[in-house]
Amino acid sequence: MLWVKSFHILFVASWFAGLFYLPRIFVNLAMVAPESVAERERLLLMARKLMRFTHILSVPAVGFGAWLWLGYGIGFGPGNGWMHAKLVVVALALAYQHVCGRMLKQFARHANRHSHIWYRWFNELPVLMMLAAIVLVVVKPF
Repeated sequence: MLWVKSFHILFVASWFAGLFYLPRIFVNLAMVAPESVAERERLLLMARKLMRFTHILSVPAVGFGAWLWLGYGIGFGPGNGWMHAKLVVVALALAYQHVCGRMLKQFARHANRHSHIWYRWFNELPVLMMLAAIVLVVVKPF
């Protein structure tokens, strides 16, 4: 079980690294001047590669988590409400990743609707999600 936990932590940290950095690229994309085509294309390429990276890493992160939950029974039984809350956080992280993919497509179509300041705030959401997941797993408040 400790190997599975170790790999779960590794892939979650790697997945979230992508979720932390992708909106930072969006901040830069939102600030690119319209005449800076090369800069825009370079940032779009970086964002596409990072999006692919986060998609790939989310699969083993969720898979090892499911293995711990279903295979070892972690979070089952009374007093394990923290696991239900953590599963909500995981669903929110997956939804956030999906939204990032849609935003990337909007940037590619020149259809961005937000300012760089909005993306700076949007960038803070995965930090809060990871903090919530860590507190739920370590502290187990309910």
